Amino acid sequence: MGHKVHPYGFRIGIIKPWLAKWYADRDYASLLGEDMRIRQLVGKQLSNASVSQVEIERGINHVTVTVHSAKPGIVIGKGGANVESLRTNVGKLTNKKVKLEIKEILQPELDAVLVAQNVAGQLERRIAFRKAMKQAIQRSIKAGAKGVKVQVAGRLGGSEMSRSEWDREGRIPLGTLRADISYGVVHAHTTYGRIGVKAWIYRGEQLGERPGAARTEPREARRPRTTRGTRAAAEGPATPPSAPPAPEPVAAAAPTPAPEPVAAAAAPATAASAATRTAAAPTAAVPTARRSASSKARAANTQEAAPKSGAKSAAKPAPSAPEAPEAPKTPAEDS
Repeated sequence: MGHKVHPYGFRIGIIKPWLAKWYADRDYASLLGEDMRIRQLVGKQLSNASVSQVEIERGINHVTVTVHSAKPGIVIGKGGANVESLRTNVGKLTNKKVKLEIKEILQPELDAVLVAQNVAGQLERRIAFRKAMKQAIQRSIKAGAKGVKVQVAGRLGGSEMSRSEWDREGRIPLGTLRADISYGVVHAHTTYGRIGVKAWIYRGEQLGERPGAARTEPREARRPRTTRGTRAAAEGPATPPSAPPAPEPVAAAAPTPAPEPVAAAAAPATAASAATRTAAAPTAAVPTARRSASSKARAANTQEAAPKSGAKSAAKPAPSAPEAPEAPKTPAEDS
């Protein structure tokens, strides 16, 4: 079994408006029956005026009936006679003030109800159903439709067995809510029975452009869900961080004055005092030869260390180093 959904009711509140605009708590059933009788009356009285749909809007003390027709001249009549008679007949069905409005359909080839009426009229005049279907499809495509489908069902051609035939051109995306699809059903009353005619016309996509739609502005494109790594790659390289400020040039440090050559200056004095002691050693009676030998070795080591320290101080002369003071003379050297 097929699960068919009405293309118009499927899109109400999204891209299609309501055809009955009113609300009632208590008398809902009676008002609904009143709407159905008004639609039947308009369809019967304006059967030759190519009426596509009828909108009914109720207020506190009035009822507004809007008729969409491809032939508004026939609806109005000479001097508005047809409009007055229609308003009077509708007023008999309700106890409220009736306001009648007429809107013209500029492109009847893109209205499915009018296309189905045209095919049904040809079937009533005994025109071949395949020819009628193809002509209706070609006219709609030339008018700018992106897809058209027409189906007829019943005793086609007067055959004993009823069947259904259909023809299509273009695409009919019935499952796409934003697709503006016009749908219509009309019955053709022939001598050999009733033949149903259905028409679907795809007129493009809409995003809340029609009055009464739930959304009036197109929605922004959704971004694909990504992880952190792919999100960073999709967003592109981040803004480069600001370069750290260049370090300020440090002023050349003033040459530190070399430490005073205290050791170097004291070395000659040490060597002199050692030599003095060595010279004075014979005068002082040394008890053993071992002590004199050790003193000689110590004096030799001191003399060897003195030139090395002096050489080091000469390698790095201090520009403003004061001269070393002369060592005081001992009484032995004076003598």
